[in-house]
This record gives sequence, C-alpha cells and structure tokens, in this order.
Amino acid sequence: MSGGGRTRIQVREMTVDDCEAVARVRVRGWQAAYAGMMPQAYLDAMSVEEDAARRRAHLARGDGAGRNVVAERDGQVIGWGCYGAYREEGRPTADAELYALYVLPEHHGTGAGRALTTELLARATADGYRRVLLWVLTDNTRARRFYEKAGFAPDGAEAPFEVHGVAVPETRYARRLSAADAAATSRG
Repeated sequence: MSGGGRTRIQVREMTVDDCEAVARVRVRGWQAAYAGMMPQAYLDAMSVEEDAARRRAHLARGDGAGRNVVAERDGQVIGWGCYGAYREEGRPTADAELYALYVLPEHHGTGAGRALTTELLARATADGYRRVLLWVLTDNTRARRFYEKAGFAPDGAEAPFEVHGVAVPETRYARRLSAADAAATSRG
C-alpha cells in the first residue's frame, strides 16, 4: 500500500517453518496479556526457544488434534490461533474449542485477532462443529470484551487454574456457529 497505510492481513495454515514466529507470538502474548494476573517470574521465565521446540514436535507428530493458523502482514507472522475438539474428561465432544488466540502486542487493535477468529470459526463450521467453546482468565477483561464482540458469551462454567501457586480462575465462553461463519472465511 502507498501513503504509509498497512497492507492487508493474510491468514493461512501454520507450517513447521512458522514455529519460532508462533512461539514468539505466544510468549509475548502471554507476557502482555497476563501481566498482573500471573506471577511475573513465571512470565519472565517463558522461553521462545522451548516453546518453538514443543511446537515443532507437536507438528511433527501430525496427530491432527488441533488446527493452527497464522496471521501475517508483510511476510511477518503477527498472530496465531488454534482450535480442535473440546474435551471433557479426556474425551472429545461434539463441540470445538478455541485453544489459543494471540497477537503480538504492537498489533493489537489492527484487525489481526478478528481475522484469525473469523478464519478459525469458518474452519470449525466446515469441520462440522455447531458450537465453539473457549476458556479465558476471569480477570482478563480485554480478552473477554474481544470475545464478546465476536459473539461469544459466558455459559456459566468456571474452572480453577493455578500458575506457580497463584489462583487465576477461568470462565468458559460459548458461541453457536452458522452458515454465515462458513461464508466469512478469509481463505481464497
């Protein structure tokens, strides 16, 4: 684009070559989103290298447990999202779960999170899911507002979550999928 404008956000399937960039997005996303909610020492100790190695191993297994997409602008990965089957007591259910959605902090408010969400909902719809669930830290008001704008709502379920001895409870959100979700894909 000319005139100093930003180029369009592209959303595509994640590849093994994206593992380090995705790890950077996840680590920086956690450090920005959860500051003040989780122990700072835990956030500071997060390692891009270790996270990237786990992602490479997960993709190499190819178990199909999650579908990963990245958002990029000008060839730089700026966001990542993943979904798969929701599990209860270790068994998949008929619902999908948005496992993760992170955008580099300097790209918050640029539409990258919305583009990732749109793509993930479209893929979940195409995969035959009728509903998507997600867990969000109860105190993460920024994320909760984002998900509510995307049509998610708390469904009454809450869960304890602990990080290094600090309670950080989670609230579950749900959203029904529709034919409009399938048509809204950014693919193509």
